Amino acid sequence: MNLNDIKNLNKTHNSTDKMPVLFVGHGSPMNAIEENEFSAGWRKAGESLPKPSMILCVSAHWETDGTFVTAVPKPETIHDFYGFPKELFAVQYPAPGNPGMAKEISDEIKSTDVGLDEKWGLDHGAWSVIKHMYPNADVPVVQFSIDRRKGPNYHYELAKELSFLRRKGVLIVGSGNMIHNLRVIAWNKMNESEYGYDWAHEADFKLKNIINGGDFKELVNYSKQGGEMEMAVPTPEHFIPLLYTLGLKEETDQLSWFNDKLVLGSISMASLLIG
Repeated sequence: MNLNDIKNLNKTHNSTDKMPVLFVGHGSPMNAIEENEFSAGWRKAGESLPKPSMILCVSAHWETDGTFVTAVPKPETIHDFYGFPKELFAVQYPAPGNPGMAKEISDEIKSTDVGLDEKWGLDHGAWSVIKHMYPNADVPVVQFSIDRRKGPNYHYELAKELSFLRRKGVLIVGSGNMIHNLRVIAWNKMNESEYGYDWAHEADFKLKNIINGGDFKELVNYSKQGGEMEMAVPTPEHFIPLLYTLGLKEETDQLSWFNDKLVLGSISMASLLIG
């Protein structure tokens, strides 16, 4: 799916439909301030999708012991990185929170306790993407944490308990990277718009085939998918947001890909629209 296809999405959705679900490959924090094809893709998505009543973001960059949802009225912009230009640290994204909806989410989920967190704000997995989608910061944003103690199946099944939000106008966004291996980044390919190692291309092909085929349980057991998957997902935190979005897919939902490129050898920027 390309940017022109995204422009047509609003023809098949209206404010009374259930909201789509979005997985974004967020990549480098620099995408927050750069004008490139990835930021353009997120911007087009924001322009074309129904405007949500709220965004619930599952970011790779909020791992906790236990499951939590942010319940602050004015979440701070967290600059959870280092070594980047001062212009990036100067970015503020003053979207409001929604403590009332956070409480509703906590009450609705029955399989586990969901704590109300009043300290976390918006990390770069959330704001670096959402600022392009909704630059006026006029949509409330709440984050949902990743319990680092739990395995992939926990997150995949927990996602289903969030499905009621889709009929309340909430856009659920998983923000990570389908392929994410910082240990072997090809820094010498910084100036190339697209580059992936052979194993990354193999993993990318396998992942998209599984997702397009609809048997998401294969991805819950991603560690059993072979050597290229061990390279693609050396740690789970950037992959788990994808499992949350896939866990929310309903039978009639369609899948559409955009920003579908490998960069720096070992990072997939692929984004996936469900709905």
